[in-house]
Amino acid sequence: MALKVELKPGERFILGDSIITNDAQRTRLFIEGDAPVLREKDILRLDDADTPCKKIYVVLQMMYLSDNPAQHHELYFQLINEVLKAAPSMAPYIDAMNNKILTGELYKGLKDAKRLIEYEGELLRNAAAP
Repeated sequence: MALKVELKPGERFILGDSIITNDAQRTRLFIEGDAPVLREKDILRLDDADTPCKKIYVVLQMMYLSDNPAQHHELYFQLINEVLKAAPSMAPYIDAMNNKILTGELYKGLKDAKRLIEYEGELLRNAAAP
C-alpha cells in the first residue's frame, strides 16, 4: 500500500536522502517503497535541539534516515543515560521509544520522542514556576 502525502504550497519533506520542496500549489503524492519519509513538521534541525530530549529526537531522526542506524546507537544511549540520571520519571517514555527501535519501527519511535519532548517541557515549566 502506498503512503499518501499531502503537501501545502512550499512545504518540504525528506524522501530517503533527498529534500523535496513542493511548488506553489497543494499536492498529493503516493509513495511506494521502503525509503524513509519525513515531513517538514516532523524534522528537527540540530541547531534547534536546545534541550537533552530534543537532542535525542535528532539522533533518532538520524537513525530513521540512515542506511545504518546502528552507527548512531552509541550517541543515542549516551544521551538516554544522561536524561535518565537527571529525570528518572522519563523512563516510561524512553522505554516506549526503545521498544520501537528494537522492533525496527523508527518512525513510530519519533512519535514517542515527541511525547518525551512534551513531558520534558512540562518538567521544565514546573521547575521554573515560583
